[in-house]
Amino acid sequence: MNAPSSLLHVAASPRAALSNSYRLGRQLAVGLSAAVPGMAVIDRPVGTAPPPAPDARFAAESVIAASERLHAAYSDGLIAELADAQMVVISTPMHNFTVPTALKAWIDQIVRSGRTFEGTPRGKRGLLASKPVYLVVSCGGPVGNGVETQQDFLTPYLHYLLGTIGLTDVRALRVDRLNQGPERFEASMQRGQAWVDEAVAAVTAPAARAETA
Repeated sequence: MNAPSSLLHVAASPRAALSNSYRLGRQLAVGLSAAVPGMAVIDRPVGTAPPPAPDARFAAESVIAASERLHAAYSDGLIAELADAQMVVISTPMHNFTVPTALKAWIDQIVRSGRTFEGTPRGKRGLLASKPVYLVVSCGGPVGNGVETQQDFLTPYLHYLLGTIGLTDVRALRVDRLNQGPERFEASMQRGQAWVDEAVAAVTAPAARAETA
């Protein structure tokens, strides 16, 4: 019997359901899961329940003594959750141009030598099977390359980091100018909703064809 399929939603905003990134990310997660029969959504609300930071006892599996392996059990659980998922949605605000502290804590728990990547003479090689990963990023101000905009270090960082552990199929939505008045807020959220709808439709169409084949 095949294991139940799952979609992992990692939500990084401390504002939970009041968050704009969560609002779009949740709609995306629910829509994608509905397009795949039997797929369940697994919630990992790191924004409101941050993972602990790795301490001195947290190390690569190859150097953890048997008496200390229990300290890696939490990390092992997060890695298993990620590895078992068929799809992943990461919804996050941009904090100071990059990832929030809570999301970085999750990252530090799931990026582990010998578990999710290994070193080779040609550099790091990811050990997780690739799967679609959707990033939903919200920004209060304008993001771009102009003088009046701020830089985005978050999205390229997550692309690089996820690729390091084997997750190379990454699709990103970034909605910005959310704190610059109601008109810009509404325009940005409408653009984000359109992106979500297109992403869900892209999964729904092949699933519908498979059911009628």
